[in-house]
Amino acid sequence: MDIFDKCKTDGGYFGMFRARNDFFFARPILDPLPGREMTYQGKKVIQWSINNYLGLAENEELRAVAVEAARKYGPGAPMGARMMTGNTQKHLDLEAKFASFMGKEDAILFNYGYLGVLGTIQALCDKSDTILIDKLAHASMVDAMFMSQAQFRVWKHNDLDSLELHLKRINKDRKGGVLVVTEGVFGMTGDLAPMADICYLKDKYDARLFVDDAHGFGVMGPNGRGTGEYYKCLDKIDINLGTFAKAFAAIGGVAGSTHEVCEWVRFNARTQVFAKSLPMIYVEVISRALDLIANGNDRRAKMWNINTKLKAGLRELGYMVGEVPSPVTPVFVHFKDLQIGMAIIQKMREEGIFITGVAYPVVPRDILLFRMIPTASHTEDDVARTIAAYKKVRDELHLDLAAVKAAYIRHEAEKKAENKEDDDKTEI
Repeated sequence: MDIFDKCKTDGGYFGMFRARNDFFFARPILDPLPGREMTYQGKKVIQWSINNYLGLAENEELRAVAVEAARKYGPGAPMGARMMTGNTQKHLDLEAKFASFMGKEDAILFNYGYLGVLGTIQALCDKSDTILIDKLAHASMVDAMFMSQAQFRVWKHNDLDSLELHLKRINKDRKGGVLVVTEGVFGMTGDLAPMADICYLKDKYDARLFVDDAHGFGVMGPNGRGTGEYYKCLDKIDINLGTFAKAFAAIGGVAGSTHEVCEWVRFNARTQVFAKSLPMIYVEVISRALDLIANGNDRRAKMWNINTKLKAGLRELGYMVGEVPSPVTPVFVHFKDLQIGMAIIQKMREEGIFITGVAYPVVPRDILLFRMIPTASHTEDDVARTIAAYKKVRDELHLDLAAVKAAYIRHEAEKKAENKEDDDKTEI
């Protein structure tokens, strides 16, 4: 068999869409300028699918900073990795600034949040260690786990009993360290890890905690410091990672921890040692964005206002909306086949509302999830237009919104049956 033979099939991720060269559902072509409104197929649509939580993608001041940085440094500066020729005082200053914001001794910049997860976990864990990972943790954490070659166990999503059981069993015959790995805000469904309880358990069993807080960083907590601040346990998180691709509307990531840990990661993370330094354009923009986020209570208040109105309006129409404390707005509908789900997306976009859908295995079978992201840029008129479109689609497609609850009851029954299986099972 030729290794390329699989490329002629409809297998792999989103294989059906790849095989038919789809640009509507899998790879929609949008105008590159992000914001509450974007151009799609020649017309303006209200955009609910980008993680522009605080509306900084439209911020003119940040654009001006980027333009000035590009004029001053060009697109490639600095050249080289941080270990060699790509280190600058501005990089060091930004790391110190983030350490202060995150309540940590030190912080380390990465070119992408994904690379931050990979590099940090790979640098800290090896074959003698064990990683305990939440079953729904982001792909970056799964990849990092395998990259580290550590032993691993999977604990049931946000299930503290499952986590404690694994911690107990690991400690019976423990040889190396233990790293508990989870998201802060789970990006698809919007639920939060029970952070304070996780911190209690990791201390009780002498483990360490790594949190990928991509969707909480800049958003959750009274000062936007993330899920740890929301739960008042930020100081208990051993390694806290934030990304700049969401609330900061930029590129890059940062991990905060003790100075000793950050120094180890700087010298041992492959995604840091062997990667080009974060470009000066982003260093300058992110530094200013951090100022706006640290003083961003008004922006967060606007975001939460839009979030409240959107969720309430959808529930009034009978839609099932996840009861989550994050701004992520998961809207669930029941569908008998994929064509109905695709028809919902198409009709919403025809109404000028851009949404994307997520299906099994992210959510239960027969359910489609529309993950909507309310932002500080959205207006109450945007919400009203969106609610009207959802109503029209509900009525025209005769959606059985009550069937979602029945599907979830079945799903919960399946989960209970699954929970009776041996907790030593470690497949993802």
